[in-house]
Amino acid sequence: MSSPAAMPESEPERPRGEAGVSRWEDAVLAAALMSVDPVGTGGVALRSLAGPVRDQWLQIMRDLQPPGTPMRRIPLHVSDGRLLGGLDLAATLSAGRPVAERGLLVEANGGIVELAMAERIAAGTAARLTMAFDSGEVVLERDGLAMRSPARFAVVALDEGVGDDEGLLNALLDRLAFHQDLTHIRVHEAVACDYDADEILAARVLLPGIQVSEAQIEALCSTALALGIPSLRASIFAARAACAAAALEGRTEVTDEDLAVAGRLVLAPRATMLPPMEQPPDEPPPPEPEEPDQEQDKGEDQQEPKELEDQVLEAAKAAIPADLLAQLQLGKLRRSRARATGKAGAVQNAPLRGRPAGVLRGEPRAGLRLNVVETLRAAAPWQRLRREEVARFGGESNRIEIRQDDFRITRFKHRSETTTIFVVDASGSSALHRLAEAKGAVELLLADCYVRRDRVALVAFRGQFAEVLLPPTRSLVRAKRSLASLPGGGGTPLASGIDLGMMLADSVKRRGGTPILIIMTDGRANVARDGTGGRARANEDALSAARLVRSVEITSLVIDTSPRPQQQGRDLAVEMGARYLPLPHADATSLSHAVRAAG
Repeated sequence: MSSPAAMPESEPERPRGEAGVSRWEDAVLAAALMSVDPVGTGGVALRSLAGPVRDQWLQIMRDLQPPGTPMRRIPLHVSDGRLLGGLDLAATLSAGRPVAERGLLVEANGGIVELAMAERIAAGTAARLTMAFDSGEVVLERDGLAMRSPARFAVVALDEGVGDDEGLLNALLDRLAFHQDLTHIRVHEAVACDYDADEILAARVLLPGIQVSEAQIEALCSTALALGIPSLRASIFAARAACAAAALEGRTEVTDEDLAVAGRLVLAPRATMLPPMEQPPDEPPPPEPEEPDQEQDKGEDQQEPKELEDQVLEAAKAAIPADLLAQLQLGKLRRSRARATGKAGAVQNAPLRGRPAGVLRGEPRAGLRLNVVETLRAAAPWQRLRREEVARFGGESNRIEIRQDDFRITRFKHRSETTTIFVVDASGSSALHRLAEAKGAVELLLADCYVRRDRVALVAFRGQFAEVLLPPTRSLVRAKRSLASLPGGGGTPLASGIDLGMMLADSVKRRGGTPILIIMTDGRANVARDGTGGRARANEDALSAARLVRSVEITSLVIDTSPRPQQQGRDLAVEMGARYLPLPHADATSLSHAVRAAG
């Protein structure tokens, strides 16, 4: 008998569902399982940039759908009326009565919804989508309409995010059974699918009669718990995927192989931790003499669920990508993708510029933009009553009667510019080091200003007063010129520095910007506001200035640059309502990272 090392190089092809298959085969299998049970599995979160590999997967997924399956594509900035349905404006104006229009979700009932650029979807759109997804219907009560329409569908969310900080909202990601990543799959690996629509139809016929045993459900739940998966939906999806896998293979019962497929496709991509290493079991006590056969049978019944759990867990662990496996071993959790695609200032309402963000009732005065379509939509349900009212008084009615209450204006939202204001302590013998760190951090932040829309300013305080060395700018050349020679030495007029930084932040805020105030000091003030010496009065003035910053609600960060952080810096941060960060040996890179985290 030959050893495993002596196996021939041409290893036979692995059967479907066995651990060790390629990522492309898993992605195709996920498409097939979703096609067998679209509503039960929820859908697929497909992480991939646009390209031939993603196009091949989408074509396979579409070919697997039985004839007549509705498929709708939802664009990124879809309106609520097109998504959920609403008033058919043209038909309503023509008929003189409210005529409803079906939305994309209702049109996709019993089929598939493709969500384009899902990583950038608005939170409100995602909320409306998940509400219809959970309830299986769209409830419409607006524009003179009140109706309920069935909307049971699966979602294919196309995630084009690049970094770990770009991804689907957790509320949407949690409702999709399969999370597939095609990023590292090459074009020649994206081969055709072994399944067809006839097999999907046959599997759908078998699916209602397939049940999962309690032991199998316990194994899936235990595996999810061991992998640190907090959501109960994962175990439910895993059970539905196991049933779909059994139906796809023509079986009437769920087998261990089907559970392994569910663990590999549903549980492994959601893992946030690795199960702890098991300790060797203690020596079991000797069995009792009475009824040995029953005790042995009982022990075997208790052992079987544990063995099944281990089998599913091993299949899930084998499917975890190597990079994610390394992060899990280091305790770094990557699965919670928060929306953090840049910090370009706070979102603010604007009357004339920005991205459209709905409509408001009002008149188009002071340059406000009239939304003609929404105005007609508001007037349409009342046309018959208004015509009858005009005719009752002997007047001649227009084709469309528009009243003052019908006027709708477009409201906009835009992101304001973020201005990071450094207030640097330039006093004392170590000032040169602090100014060098600030200079490096300013240059690093300016390098990202074109993407982040940030501006940077620099205030230095030394001697008796503070001065603005660099007004708010995003010009890297101007910044380098201003930072070339920075003065240092003298007393520490901390209160003057905080006051000047707050005045600069207030001016930024008045212009519609978002200021962030960064105070770099050791907190040991010795010059008061009026330029006189004395630590007690200087410290009192500094705390008073800090409280003023807190009262105007300016985001701030206190960086304690002293070699040994003292209580003065913490007290200053508390009075300012700022985050306190002791960085006695910080370089420009760590300082810029701290500033970005504070923003």
